[in-house]
Amino acid sequence: MARTIAVIDIGKTNAKVVLVDGETLGEVAVRTTPNGVVDALPYPHFDTERLWTFILESLKELNAERRIDRISVTTHGATAVLVDADGDLSLPVLDYEYAGPQDLRDEYEAVRPAFSETGTPKLPVGLNAGMQLYWQQRRFSEAFANAAAILMYAQYWSLRLTGVASSEVTSLGCHADLWEPENRRFSTLVERQGWTRLMPPLHKASDILGPIKREVAAATGLAADTPVHCGIHDSNASLLPYVLTMPSPYAVVSTGTWVVSMAMGAKPKALNEQRDTLVNVNALGDPVPSARFMGGRAFSLLGGTNAPVGAAAIASVLARRAMLLPSIPGDSGPYPGREARWTVDRGALSDDELQVVIAFHLALMTATCLSLIGADGPVIVEGPFAANGPYLAMLKTATGRDVLVGESATGTSVGAACLAVERVMKPRLRRVVTSLPKAAAVYVAEWRSLAGD
Repeated sequence: MARTIAVIDIGKTNAKVVLVDGETLGEVAVRTTPNGVVDALPYPHFDTERLWTFILESLKELNAERRIDRISVTTHGATAVLVDADGDLSLPVLDYEYAGPQDLRDEYEAVRPAFSETGTPKLPVGLNAGMQLYWQQRRFSEAFANAAAILMYAQYWSLRLTGVASSEVTSLGCHADLWEPENRRFSTLVERQGWTRLMPPLHKASDILGPIKREVAAATGLAADTPVHCGIHDSNASLLPYVLTMPSPYAVVSTGTWVVSMAMGAKPKALNEQRDTLVNVNALGDPVPSARFMGGRAFSLLGGTNAPVGAAAIASVLARRAMLLPSIPGDSGPYPGREARWTVDRGALSDDELQVVIAFHLALMTATCLSLIGADGPVIVEGPFAANGPYLAMLKTATGRDVLVGESATGTSVGAACLAVERVMKPRLRRVVTSLPKAAAVYVAEWRSLAGD
C-alpha cells in the first residue's frame, strides 16, 4: 500500500510538490513556487530547469519529513514538449500564451482536423498544442527534425523522473487537435504531419512507468525503487475521484487559472466550437463535454477575494443591478472577443459590493458554460472558488440545481494521488444551502440579456 504519495502539480501560475496520505487522501505537506515564463529567444518559454531544481529539492525535503512511497504527476494542458533521443529538450517548452503560432494560422487551418473529429475548438495564442507543434516544425525545422519524441507536459516530467517516454489521453485530448475522443486514437493531423513516429506508447494515467532514475534517487534520498505513475491533465485530476466513485449525471467545475466545467452524463447537445466548448477525455478514456474560461485570471485581475461579505452588500448589488458583463480576458471563454463592461461606475461600489459583483460575474459565466455542454444533476465546485460564498449562491440560483463543495480533501493534487492508490473513497460533499433574495432571478435574466444570451 502507498502510505505517502508525492504529487508534482505544475499549474500555469504556480508549481507545487504535495505529500498526500495514501489512506485518507489528505494533503499533509506542500512546497510551492511561482511558475514564471522566460521572455527570451527563441520564444517565451517555461523555465523547466528551475522547476526541476525545485522538484528535486522539494522531494528531498519532504521525504526527510515523511517517507515517500510513490510519485504522481499532474500539469496544466495545452503544452507539448519535444525531446531528443537522450530525453533533453530539442526546443524550449513554449508558453501557450505566446501568440507566435498564430502567424501560421491560415496554413494550420488547412491541415487541422474538424471539430467533429477531435472535439478541439479553434483557440487563440498557442492554446492548441497541435498548432504549437506545426509552428515549431515550420519555424525551427532543424531542431524539430532532431526530436525523438513528442510528449505532453505531465509525461515530460514523468520522463525526467524515470527515463521512460509515454503518451496519455487526458493530455492528448485537452484541446490539442491530436486525439479523436470517440474513436480513441491519434487524430489525422498526427498522421498527416509525420508525427506518428514521434508519439511514444500509450499508457493509462495510472500506469507505473518505472522506478525513479538513479540520479533522482541520489539527489532526493528517495528509495531507488520508488515507482512513478504516468500522470494526468490537471482538470481531469480534479474529476477523477468522482469518475471512480459517483454515478452520473453531475458536473464538476474545476477552478484555478482556468475554470473548467466538465459534464458527466450530460444531456445530448451539439457543442458550439465558437464558444470555447470542447471534448475532454477522462482518465478512463471516455469523452467528457467541457467548457472553460479564464476565471481565475479574471478574479486576480479584478482584485477578487474570498473574504466574507455582508447581506447588505448582496442586497445593494441586486437592487442596483450592478453587473460586470463579459469578458475578462476577452479572447477565450463563452463570449470570445466581447469587451467587458460595467453597468455601474466601479469606483462607486464599496469593497464588499465590488466583491459581490465579481463573484456574480464569475458564477454567471460558469452557469453559461454548464448550459452550453448540457450539464445535468448537481454541480460540484473544486478549487479556490469553493470558498467564495456569493459565487456559490449565485451559481445555485443561475443553474437551478444543487451546488456541492467538498468537505474532504479534493483538487488536482489529491486527484493525481488517486492514480497511486488501490481504493478511492467517495469525496464527502456539502450542499450549499445559502440562497439569494428573490431579486437574484431578475438579476440573472438581465445579465443574460445584456450578455447576448
